[in-house]
Amino acid sequence: MTDLNQVIFSNINGQDPWSIQAYLSSGGYQTWKSILTDQINKHSPEKIIDAVSKSGLRGRGGAGFPTGKKWSFMPETSQQKYIVCNSDESEPGTCHDRDILKYNPHALIEGMAIAGFAMGATVGYNYVRGEFMIECFPRIEQALHEAYELGLLGTNILDSGINFNLHNFLGAGAYICGEETALLESLEGKQGKPRFKPPFPANFGLYGKPTTVNNTQTLASIPKIIQNGPEWFSSFGTEKSPGTIIFSVSGHINKPGNYELPLGISFSELLDYAGGMENDKSLKAVIPGGSSTKILPGEIIQNCTMDYESLQKAGSALGTGAVIVIAEGSCMVELLKRISRFYFAENCGQCTPCREGTGWLYRILDRITQGNGKINDLELLVDVANRIEGNTICAFGDASAWPVQSFIEHFFDEFEYMIKNKGKSIAA
Repeated sequence: MTDLNQVIFSNINGQDPWSIQAYLSSGGYQTWKSILTDQINKHSPEKIIDAVSKSGLRGRGGAGFPTGKKWSFMPETSQQKYIVCNSDESEPGTCHDRDILKYNPHALIEGMAIAGFAMGATVGYNYVRGEFMIECFPRIEQALHEAYELGLLGTNILDSGINFNLHNFLGAGAYICGEETALLESLEGKQGKPRFKPPFPANFGLYGKPTTVNNTQTLASIPKIIQNGPEWFSSFGTEKSPGTIIFSVSGHINKPGNYELPLGISFSELLDYAGGMENDKSLKAVIPGGSSTKILPGEIIQNCTMDYESLQKAGSALGTGAVIVIAEGSCMVELLKRISRFYFAENCGQCTPCREGTGWLYRILDRITQGNGKINDLELLVDVANRIEGNTICAFGDASAWPVQSFIEHFFDEFEYMIKNKGKSIAA
């Protein structure tokens, strides 16, 4: 953590920051209580959605879709509506949501309650990654119990006439359940496979009812935005990428970890926060938003600011804010093989391009590293990746194709060298 934490980690200090006592002492649940007592004037659902829209908060789960706009899609209807939190943090390199669950779970609970009120959802589900069963799930379960004990959730909360019940749900461990409709399928007790869209969850979501799915970090940001105002949140970051974001920085650096910083800081600044390059090695490349985003060589990323627009212009994406730093001496062929092996193992098998294509990509790369590659394999890799991209029900296909496309684009010489030298790496 850093001393610039302002939104998510601003109250993570002292002993047992995850406890409800610590959260209350830092002003926690004051926003929710204010809504319960003044839900007509100052904190009407319309005004809350408007504030979230004006703040410029964009979904922190990877897509970066404007949160207020997404909330506005929820229809006005008397039927049951749901708010679902996507805590299935499975993108390689990403580790900020688990810290929210461990150290600031009440911010998420309060954020979900506020979101539920704003959209007329009286029931919420927090879908937690299966691998979080040891540390994170007990912590968020404890927090939920504490909130119920104080009467902050349930039926007719604090005699306000407002109902909101919240449940934690532990998944079985599947990357594909990070896709919102696969997550809903899993919540319903089915195999976690993405749905065709449209219809979108806002119209046909959990159990066929209107549903909004948001990421953990997105929802945990809501209490402070409503408490301090949208202008306060948008004063951080840039005009088009406002607010702070938690960067999960890993790789060949001295201080791996989570850093909550304003969007728009330069990559060089972020690298300084992370302690600089390990063993004073030179920077070779960076994967800026989790393994599914396109890799950028060091000479490109060093001229970028860490926000949606700059990274998109550079040919990649901010994604989940998972910044994987790669030093000189690393073999890019072996790295791409490992990434491709992950997507081969994690595809759900529903779409032919993913089911067949991801295995094809991995086997070609494995053949190259074993010394049996052919020069036309590089053209074949790009062709297969291009045929996967944009031809699947969900974005998993793109996620498996983009690393292949970008690695070969920027580090073609390494792949060519390994093929010509029968599996020997140029980095050896």
